[in-house]
Amino acid sequence: MDLRKLKTLIELVEGSGIAELEISEGEERVRITRTVAQGQQFYSSAPQQAAPAPVVVAAAAPVAAAEPAKPAVAEGHVVKSPMVGTFYRSASPGSKAFVDVGQTVNSGDTLCIIEAMKLLNEIDADQAGVIKAILVENGQPVEFGQPLFVIG
Repeated sequence: MDLRKLKTLIELVEGSGIAELEISEGEERVRITRTVAQGQQFYSSAPQQAAPAPVVVAAAAPVAAAEPAKPAVAEGHVVKSPMVGTFYRSASPGSKAFVDVGQTVNSGDTLCIIEAMKLLNEIDADQAGVIKAILVENGQPVEFGQPLFVIG
């Protein structure tokens, strides 16, 4: 299953009220789950026979004139996620993180691991410098192209 299809499925789950989606294509199987924020409640009911829901087409909302303020991010080279997966700062839960803010790294040094479909992928620095910021929390899901680190 290609990454574009996975991204579309993830957006479908995020935009709908469903909490879990599982799809099988041949021998490939993908399961996408969405966690509900604390304070919210998720209700589900037993499957029932029902008529198909009517399709509702929403009109586009007017665009606000002012852009929302963007959070301050350290300046420098941004290392982005090359894939969808789960971000890990260390090789195992009890071990030391690969890098910390303020640490000097060389090109090719391992910055983190992204787990995608039970495969662990090391993400390396593509340039030398000092880690200015780590933009993702350990164990957090990441998307393709999401900023992970700032190297200055």
